[in-house]
Amino acid sequence: MVTGLKLKAQFVSGSEFAIGPGKAALLAAIASTGSISAAGRALGLSYRRTWLMVDTMNRCWREPLVATAHGGNRGGGATLTVLGETILQRYRDLDAALSDAAAGPAAALLADLLDVPRPPKG
Repeated sequence: MVTGLKLKAQFVSGSEFAIGPGKAALLAAIASTGSISAAGRALGLSYRRTWLMVDTMNRCWREPLVATAHGGNRGGGATLTVLGETILQRYRDLDAALSDAAAGPAAALLADLLDVPRPPKG
């Protein structure tokens, strides 16, 4: 592991993680591929894990973040809802602000941080 500061935003609804870095990446992949399954494959996630993540996100917000269309001539697909697009953009904005904080004021703490901790005494 590299010495430094890692800030990660995770939003919790009850006992569920409503969004964090992984779910934000999944939303972006769904927007890019137009498919939940293809998005999961692109991220190296199992089919089951991908669908569980989408289900969790859709249950944690006032409206679903992902809308699905069942098969047919065009084979179905998935898109982000308006709220899904909004949540993804707000999460990206927050992530950028956290990165700026880690590079700015918080970076001053790194001057005194050891690359590797000293061994325990005893």
